[in-house]
Amino acid sequence: MPASATKSLRVAVLADSDTRWKWGALTAQRLTPAAAEVRLDGYLLRGRATPTARQLGEIGVQADSLREVTGVEFLSAMTGEPYDVLVLALVGGGVQAMLHGLRAAWGSGKRPVVVTGYVGVVYEKLADGLLLRHGADLVLANSRHDADRFRSVYEGVGADASSVTEVALPFLGGAPYAGGHDPFTVVFAAQPSVPDNRTDRAYLLDRLIGHARKHPEREVLLKLRSKPGEHTTHIEELPYQKLAQGKDLPVNLRLVYGHMGEVLDRTDLLVTVSSTAALEALHRRIPTAVLTDLGVREVLGNHHFTGSGCLASWEQLDAGHRPVPDEEWVARQGVGAGGASSGAGSYATAFDTARERIAKLLDRPGGLPPLNPYYTTETAPGYLPGILARHHLGPDGVPLPGAPAADKAPGPVRQIVRRAARGAYRHGVQRVAPVIRRMGEL
Repeated sequence: MPASATKSLRVAVLADSDTRWKWGALTAQRLTPAAAEVRLDGYLLRGRATPTARQLGEIGVQADSLREVTGVEFLSAMTGEPYDVLVLALVGGGVQAMLHGLRAAWGSGKRPVVVTGYVGVVYEKLADGLLLRHGADLVLANSRHDADRFRSVYEGVGADASSVTEVALPFLGGAPYAGGHDPFTVVFAAQPSVPDNRTDRAYLLDRLIGHARKHPEREVLLKLRSKPGEHTTHIEELPYQKLAQGKDLPVNLRLVYGHMGEVLDRTDLLVTVSSTAALEALHRRIPTAVLTDLGVREVLGNHHFTGSGCLASWEQLDAGHRPVPDEEWVARQGVGAGGASSGAGSYATAFDTARERIAKLLDRPGGLPPLNPYYTTETAPGYLPGILARHHLGPDGVPLPGAPAADKAPGPVRQIVRRAARGAYRHGVQRVAPVIRRMGEL
């Protein structure tokens, strides 16, 4: 047994939103051997989507330490803390910037195993997002389907594809669906940015209201991602809460928050446009409908579910239809294989290969080589510098002059100013910017 399977491990997770913190922290837990003593330190990248205390509490993942940092502050922390594993749970550009920043900070010295991946379904910007993640020791693919696509992209541009490692979504689980809830409960899983316009979102809300009226014996829940003023991975300019204001909602229709797993505990039919919640539901064998009302289109992400057996319209659901998933499709997506029980089926062993690879890398004689991203100033001189500059890094990955100070913790006054500035920024992003955009369309 490798020494890394039993020794004490220090793991860091850098995340830029609530969903990515959930994915990163749970992935970190799944990547470490059960026999190892693990310390998990969380770093939240400061920005528009930095999770609030309420969002962190709802996720329920505990870390030994958790603090908010800028990119430059994080890089400084990584030169002083002896971590074994680092999980970058960021948008692609953030991953690429940190890879170059860490390469510059660590050089050829001792460094941790660097891991990255995706929070859920990868249905857009496949090549762009993957190449921005290239350079990590492990690029995690949540299914066999994704692993094949990831390798194809890397090999197609001549990049090393050995980092691609098949795993599964780390937050699948819960009791398998047994049916028989009283009352029968329909849950619509809302998404912050799909669809992205008022007309389509209002249409979906009206259909949900109509379904509740047609089926007064059912409980109908609108599962919301965030409260007004909060951000998730994607900006929500038209929250359903606001669209529902002034509408005469049926008594059997309620708006709910909370942990998705707990909501699924009482769900008999999960309805969504393309939310990752569909995969969570399918894993538990809960009947799942992916809506076709607005078309099956790449921009909606529901094209990912072609062949799943889950595509359906509100007309069909109103008439009592309950989709039956295609078993082969479900298995290729890394969900539902062998059932939802944590002790049965391939899901229980989905992270074994990743754990073994990490153990070998940690035990590698002479340590790990410097990080080696595909994008460099030689391969992408017109693209990479702009990505790095957004994180206050120069083309060589070194912090630019005037970058946010990373040599000391902010004092009380600076902390107050920061909080006020973040609040104003978030207000501008969510309240002011949408109004300006709408005025520009007049």
